[in-house]
Amino acid sequence: MNKKEKASTKIGLFTMFAGPSMIAFTCFVIIPFIYGLYLTFTSWDGFSSVKQFVGFQNYITVFHDKEFWSSIFLTFRYVIAVVVLVNLTAFLLAVLLTSRIKGENFLRAGFFTPNLIGGIVLGFIWQFIFNRVLVTLPFMPDTSLLSDPTTAFWAIVIVQTWKQSGYMMLIYIAGLVGVSQDYIEAARIDGATNRQILWKIRLPLMMQSFTICFFLTLSSSFQVYDLNLSLTNGGPYGATRMAVMTIFEKAFTYHKYGEGQAEALVFFLIMLCVAVAQLKFTSKKEVEA
Repeated sequence: MNKKEKASTKIGLFTMFAGPSMIAFTCFVIIPFIYGLYLTFTSWDGFSSVKQFVGFQNYITVFHDKEFWSSIFLTFRYVIAVVVLVNLTAFLLAVLLTSRIKGENFLRAGFFTPNLIGGIVLGFIWQFIFNRVLVTLPFMPDTSLLSDPTTAFWAIVIVQTWKQSGYMMLIYIAGLVGVSQDYIEAARIDGATNRQILWKIRLPLMMQSFTICFFLTLSSSFQVYDLNLSLTNGGPYGATRMAVMTIFEKAFTYHKYGEGQAEALVFFLIMLCVAVAQLKFTSKKEVEA
């Protein structure tokens, strides 16, 4: 087989296996992104056949929109709380379930199950729990947690932590199990305790798991909408309206697609900067076995 035949074979294989994915990615990601970028320079309302060009006016409006930036800061608070609580809970569960306790497989399945429930359904389930169940308990307040701006925020954090911890737990379990036993046995011979083995051996060698989990929790927390909608609908008094809900309402409720797209692009750039910074920071901590 000559070089031309080899090259044509490689191109054919690439087209066969990667071609459909590339076409789908172009149609459903690249083209809509470019079209959305175009809409940020128009005053389109979603119905009119005419898209009036307004230049950078939408971006100027976005940077002066206090409601949008308030939702951005609220989203950052939410992201920090969720990332810390989800990863802490998931890691502790992973350590517990790799310590050879009874019913390990059953517990893994039980902790992972909430991740299989959709955000809308999950929100309505927990709304019933907060409004109808918890208020009847003697050690809980008479009013629902969802009726107060502060407790409503933490209610969303609790539900998201409960939902996502099981999935992150599996990644941490894979990281803990993937550490070579040779290092563990060598450390035990040198007199290391279980705590020293965890902090000095396991954690540095499983930093890749932390990188993955932090990235997944960051991206999902920034994009929260379904849970925000079904659990609090941005209430009470708009106190839990996250960035995605604000952008959605601007575009589809107030029919300001140009401003909504500009807000979405600004929010995307913020997410991108945070995600890249997180990946660079955690990647530097990774250690090769």
